[in-house]
Amino acid sequence: MDVPYTIRLARPDEFEALREIENAAAALFAGTPYAAAVEGDATTAADFAEAQASGHLWVAAGANDAPVGFAFVEIHAGCAHLDELDVHPDHGRRGVGAALLDAVCDWARAAGYPAVTLTTYRDVAWNAPFYSRRGFEVLPHDAQHAAQRALVATEARRGLRPEDRFFMCKRLAAAES
Repeated sequence: MDVPYTIRLARPDEFEALREIENAAAALFAGTPYAAAVEGDATTAADFAEAQASGHLWVAAGANDAPVGFAFVEIHAGCAHLDELDVHPDHGRRGVGAALLDAVCDWARAAGYPAVTLTTYRDVAWNAPFYSRRGFEVLPHDAQHAAQRALVATEARRGLRPEDRFFMCKRLAAAES
């Protein structure tokens, strides 16, 4: 990751900035079949607050410690589940997303979670390939826990079509003492 970015836990006063990052990142989907679904799928202030209060919301901070990206995790089926990772396009392709993903995986490993899971689009060039290069593999439907299948159903109610998405999983080695 290029300097001067740092990864740290988010603060409550940053939720509006995170919403702006999310909206800017969603604009990258313009021209894809998913533009409308992504645009309408904004994280609520309550979701940010819950993730921040539980220590599951990280930011990538740039100049003046201002957020330029974020990642937040929920716990499902005994695994850390990356619910969202967004980087403002003005700071894209500088390793910010990879650094956020590494921070989540390092935290999950240290916390004793066996894996990090996520859902992503099957055919968006910057989604699944990004995660694959970082050790995530597609988790077939028959290998998914009931709680993971329930997440897909929840996404479907939010307008994210299951046939366009899949589960990915990165198995984590136990943290060394």
